[in-house]
Amino acid sequence: MTAAREIAVPPRFDGLRALFINATLKRSPEPSHTEGLARISSRIMREHGVQVEEVRAVDHDIATGVWPDMTEHGAALDEWPALMEKVLAADILVLAGPVWLGDNSSVMKRVVERLYGCSGSLNDAGQYAYYGRVGGCVITGNEDGAKHCAMNVLYSLQHLGFTIPPQADAGWVGAAGPGPSYMDPGSGGPENDFTNRNTTFMTYNLMHLAAILRGAGGVPAYGNRRSEWDAGCAPDQENPEHR
Repeated sequence: MTAAREIAVPPRFDGLRALFINATLKRSPEPSHTEGLARISSRIMREHGVQVEEVRAVDHDIATGVWPDMTEHGAALDEWPALMEKVLAADILVLAGPVWLGDNSSVMKRVVERLYGCSGSLNDAGQYAYYGRVGGCVITGNEDGAKHCAMNVLYSLQHLGFTIPPQADAGWVGAAGPGPSYMDPGSGGPENDFTNRNTTFMTYNLMHLAAILRGAGGVPAYGNRRSEWDAGCAPDQENPEHR
């Protein structure tokens, strides 16, 4: 009966915010196959009360580097700090991108590098700034490599402090080798049951875990506070400064 009630009454996730960063190489308004698949996820989120924002990284001047603001390190222009504010305002971050030569796009790599550049910042509890947020990824292409790309993205996100729920990736590559992309006529992408299932499961898992973390006030801070470690208060280790 419990399972039946859960199915009959879809959950709401009002108050959660999600950011989708599309690492396509195509500038707006050129159609993006990655955007086509990612919007299945963003649509589900919106239908369940999540406030969603979608950004194409290539539409912004994101400087190369691993510092929070590269204009302080020689760049003439850097729009990443404004994008970083959107990342920190979101409970859910989904990185979406294409497969090129079996790997993530150069745009995806730059986004991950800039996320890394801000990973040393701390939240109010003294933890790394991305703690309490969940991450997922969407991968598209017309060649092999989706799992490799997803592994790279999800490893990077968890290493930086994001929490990764079960089955946090979705992708579509069609038949390996030259062929139609996701939204091309006759590709079968939008109708693919496997892709639609994984995208839906990913989306709900992201929302469920984000709601759990938000309700709990984030990841418990004991044992993972960078600020306390730097001060010499290392949990479960000898702390000669504080005996």
